[in-house]
Amino acid sequence: MPENTANAARSGTFTIGGTTVHRLGFGAMRITGKGIWGPPADRAEALRTLGRLPELGVNFIDTADSYGPDVSEELIREALHPYKGLLIATKAGLTRQGPDQWTPNGRPEYLIERARGSLKKLGVEQIALWQLHRIDPRVPREEQFGAVKALLDEGVIANAGLSEVSVAEIEAAAKVFPVSTVQNRYNLVDRTSEDVLDYCERHGIGFIPWFPLAAGELTKPGSILDVVAKNHGATPSQIALAWVLKRSRVMLPIPGTSKVKHLEENVATANIELSDDEFQSLDRAAR
Repeated sequence: MPENTANAARSGTFTIGGTTVHRLGFGAMRITGKGIWGPPADRAEALRTLGRLPELGVNFIDTADSYGPDVSEELIREALHPYKGLLIATKAGLTRQGPDQWTPNGRPEYLIERARGSLKKLGVEQIALWQLHRIDPRVPREEQFGAVKALLDEGVIANAGLSEVSVAEIEAAAKVFPVSTVQNRYNLVDRTSEDVLDYCERHGIGFIPWFPLAAGELTKPGSILDVVAKNHGATPSQIALAWVLKRSRVMLPIPGTSKVKHLEENVATANIELSDDEFQSLDRAAR
């Protein structure tokens, strides 16, 4: 599976609003410093990684105002503006107090202010996809959903999504605004959001799994994951990602990295076609 032929176009497509993207995207959290705080250790390499995305057919990029904070959005603009053929998605609703510290803030005025800030930082007239990073338990969720609707009505954002939500929360939000995407933690070994994924599939909502490469104990030598990886001349993490891609037509995995080599390895996953038997064997082992 030569990596120089890697192209995200082989992962298939999904349409968000009126924009069709390749399903294998890129998560821009890791292009920041340690603890997702401050600038990256190797800024030049982070910029090279971003610049490589269009060449590899990756046209869906997910970021957030809190990555850095602000660092990820600013680097994306520096490397890729004016985003020809790219859909840049961002999020707000988490504040930062230091490395690895995240606190929800769902006050409507804060969400609106941060969305407008992302508009400027990314250098766009409208954010193609904006997602509520977390529902703040201290603020009535209807008020948070109302802020999202206001952003849509004002044209600040074109499409809206949610992150780390239950089916009930998606249904509550859908009464206020059209939910285009849902971003929950999901991978081969973490299926807590299986019901959410099934709901998204039934309703044509894009499902963006974060932490999609995880495979836990299955990475051990001799495991079914190890065997399948060897059969495909691939790494266990590539097979874990290939499994996630095959799991659903609405799946939009966004593996992230700040290194070109790792990016190319991730995108090469689009070349892997798991058989139904391999998919089922991995599914059984992971459960």
